[in-house]
Amino acid sequence: MPDIEPTSPARPRLLVSVRRPDEALTALRAGADLIDAKDPERGALGALAPETVRAIVAEVGGRAVTSAVAGDGTGTAIVAAIAAMAATGVDFIKIAVDAADDAALAEAAARAPGRVIGVLFAEDGVTDGWAAHSALRLAAAGFAGAMIDTRGKSGIALPALMTATQLAAFVARCRAHGLMSGLAGSLGLADIPALSGLGPDYLGFRGGLCRGGNRREALDGARVAKAVAAMRTGLRADAA
Repeated sequence: MPDIEPTSPARPRLLVSVRRPDEALTALRAGADLIDAKDPERGALGALAPETVRAIVAEVGGRAVTSAVAGDGTGTAIVAAIAAMAATGVDFIKIAVDAADDAALAEAAARAPGRVIGVLFAEDGVTDGWAAHSALRLAAAGFAGAMIDTRGKSGIALPALMTATQLAAFVARCRAHGLMSGLAGSLGLADIPALSGLGPDYLGFRGGLCRGGNRREALDGARVAKAVAAMRTGLRADAA
């Protein structure tokens, strides 16, 4: 099983989204914990072709946990996409859950048992009830984890859309239901200390670690290394 469990709030990991095998290698060499295959040209849940994901998984070679976006469709389309991504050998598969009913969620999770992560969007709801209900639904359906991302990629970061209290409640609800938790959405290096302190299992990045802070540009290994260092510094401070 991949080396990430929803049991250690003092140890968030760094997830870096990549679009090609060479970017995966850049992230890996800089110390990223999770390599996430995603097409930045197609928004928060832009899926890459399965053959590209397979090549990224091969490049990583088991040296980090891998994940891939299956897309944001519904019904039979998303179930087929999950099956295709599962066949690439990726560790985890991310799908949107906002429009899915409970039966659809269960069917999606069954296509890759213990490997499906539900993605929720900060723009869609920020109440404690929303966090509690979402975590309960995903756990009941058999999901491995849940994450909050931003639907829009206009540079408005997650902390501008949800308060620390709301994000902490989401993380706590996920942990209570045995789900991994992740936070992402136009994050930058400056967001790491505060978000790490909330205890998610991972923080997700793309644009903040690319050249010029542009998610459509190439991944910058030096920025990834700075993020790794910031995560580790935050962990030591939290532990102290």
